[in-house]
Amino acid sequence: MLKKLKTLKSILRMKSMRDKVFFDSNIFVYAYASNDEDKHNAAFELFVKSKAENLHLCISSQVLNEFYAVETIKYKVKHSDVIDFVKAMSRNFSVFGVTRDTSLYALSLKEKYHYSWWDSLVLASALENECQIVYSEDMQHKQIIENSLKIINPFLE
Repeated sequence: MLKKLKTLKSILRMKSMRDKVFFDSNIFVYAYASNDEDKHNAAFELFVKSKAENLHLCISSQVLNEFYAVETIKYKVKHSDVIDFVKAMSRNFSVFGVTRDTSLYALSLKEKYHYSWWDSLVLASALENECQIVYSEDMQHKQIIENSLKIINPFLE
């Protein structure tokens, strides 16, 4: 597990420059540490594959915040154990801010697609920033949003 975490951190240090893919916080939660070994391995392999394909890896400030909260509150991981990973995420992924416009867009997406508020914010961030794929466990696998963004549940692939 420690070796995979070190490999994941080195992957995070590499920049990508091609198609944009957006990662929901749940993918990071499983990749960082999980009791579910299958999901941990799938999340880890998704990062490896995305880097090998030279994809542009994207997240939002919301994803950083959710990941930190889940790890420190739900899983009781110490701040000092999580902070380096959060810093690596923020340095090596394109991190999009959640703005007033993002929130307003999320409201319309929530109404149209009936996702939760938080999932609608993820979709709005990905769409505003022209991502082609959003990886998430929480949304409908293979659904196309606004004719341009495909939701992929990597645990079903």
